[in-house]
Formats: sequence, structure tokens, C-alpha cells
Amino acid sequence: MTQSIATAALVVADYDDAITFYCDVVGFDLVADVDMGGGKRWVLVAPPGRSGAQLLLAKADGEAQRAAMGNQGGGRVMFFLNTTNFQKDHAAMMARGVKFLEAPRHEPYGSVAVFEDLYGNKWDLIEPKN
Repeated sequence: MTQSIATAALVVADYDDAITFYCDVVGFDLVADVDMGGGKRWVLVAPPGRSGAQLLLAKADGEAQRAAMGNQGGGRVMFFLNTTNFQKDHAAMMARGVKFLEAPRHEPYGSVAVFEDLYGNKWDLIEPKN
């Protein structure tokens, strides 16, 4: 039996704002946007090529979920966006307005820079060493 993590939920304030950020600013593809009724939608985004996990953009439902937005990782980097061309992707993301919290750095495991999403969740853009 083979298993893999296919989808991770990310609590967002508004579906359309989150789609705009992840697709137009970060550069992801919109995989699905299905009306579930009652104001809920099944919204999936993923990096082009979709070889790994995708994100389910889940609209906050209630005060506890709204309070968690932007801090789902407890202040730590929560997601890791792998790339095979760090310089190109970093430059393109910067040009589209992604807020990086640091200059690129080179670690024993690869080239990396931390950025944040529209809610403040932290991400690593990383080109791992082979």
C-alpha cells in the first residue's frame, strides 16, 4: 500500500481573495472551485504541474477559525514550496508582490527564503540540494 499527503486545508477569510493571492501573486493553478451550497465552496489550488500536495482554501467558520488565520503554524514556517529554479521563481514572486521576510540564503539543505501569505502564514520557497 502506498500513501501520500494529497491536500492540506488552509483557513482563509474570503475564497476569492485567497484565490487571487495564490493564483495571481504566488503563481498557483486553480484546480477546483465547486459551490457546496450554504456559502461554502470546495476550492483547491496547487503549483503548476501538481506533482505534490494541493491546498484546500477553507473559509473560516466561526470565531475560533477566524482567530487561527495567519497563525496556523504557530509562528513557524508551515508550508514548503519546492522549486527547481530558486532564482527565477524568487524574482517572479517578488515582481508579483509576494512579501519575503528575508533575503535568499544558502543552507546545507538548499537555497531558501521565507515569505508570507496574505494572512501572515509563513512559507519557505526552497530549492533543495540533491
